[in-house]
Amino acid sequence: MEQETKQVAQLVYLRASASDSHIKMPNIKVFSGNSHPDLAQKITDRLGIELGKVVTKKFSNQETCVEIGESVRGEDVYIVQSGSGEVNDMLMELLIMINACKIASASRVTAVIPCFPYARQDKKDKSRAPISAKLVANMLSVAGADHIITMDLHASQIQGFFDIPVDNLYAEPAVLKWIKENIPEWRNGIIVSPDAGGAKRVTSIADKLNVDFALIHKERRRANEVAAMVLVGDVKNKVAILVDDMADTCGTICHAAEKLLEAGATKVYAICTHGILSGPACSRINSSMFEAVVVTNTIPQDEKLKNCAKLQVLDISSIMAEAVRRTHNGESVSFLFTQVPI
Repeated sequence: MEQETKQVAQLVYLRASASDSHIKMPNIKVFSGNSHPDLAQKITDRLGIELGKVVTKKFSNQETCVEIGESVRGEDVYIVQSGSGEVNDMLMELLIMINACKIASASRVTAVIPCFPYARQDKKDKSRAPISAKLVANMLSVAGADHIITMDLHASQIQGFFDIPVDNLYAEPAVLKWIKENIPEWRNGIIVSPDAGGAKRVTSIADKLNVDFALIHKERRRANEVAAMVLVGDVKNKVAILVDDMADTCGTICHAAEKLLEAGATKVYAICTHGILSGPACSRINSSMFEAVVVTNTIPQDEKLKNCAKLQVLDISSIMAEAVRRTHNGESVSFLFTQVPI
């Protein structure tokens, strides 16, 4: 009798475990918004699955309409949408896609946002200023997102704006690999942050390369306009490598390059995770003293590459794909903080 009771208990346990496994490990579906379909395609190619069918269109009054073209009931859904191009339209499209999947009974909806929109508006730095990054976090949660995967947040504290899990991946392993493979004199290099806010990022890279670091203190009169720069550190007779999380109009890094060459640097490179490159950015890079400006493809760069000879692009689709795979399988993502998947 006791043995039969044990067998029944074991059977119940196995059934419960199987049920839990089904809940945690449903089938996977990856959908793409209109901001970066190329990256989404590369992610699904690496995962060995087909990109999900979705139709996005606009009504004549410019309202966004989304139709998910296949069943997502009980599925583990990943929606790839970057904060690029028409940022507000892309954000609204992402929110609608998340909501559409959620109310279609998706088991879990993960927003894969390589470049997080409004990340620079992360603090109240003057009277009556909004904290727009927090607003975006609230919108994603209310839309129904269960999980966020992003890369190199402008401020890592933005993760605290969410009440859902956030995986903030780093481009640092890919950056280290590029430096070692493409800068022959990297051992005589110095890693430079173009502002004080990036000091932690720069010291981490400098420690791993076992080289010195420096930073530039800048004062702004207004957004996208630098008033003064002061270099802290010795760059004489060294290869200066500027590292930042994003390059927008490129006024800061081009001004910084001039400052570094004046201070005696032999060559200057720039590596930025998010190459927004808006306004006069490409013309500034073309007329700058950089050997190369390296950005990742968290934002589409095809058009910029045609107009900017010094621009080079690092592919981070392998990191994103591995993050999706590990999240789906319930594995640790911390491996990606130090390694680039092959």
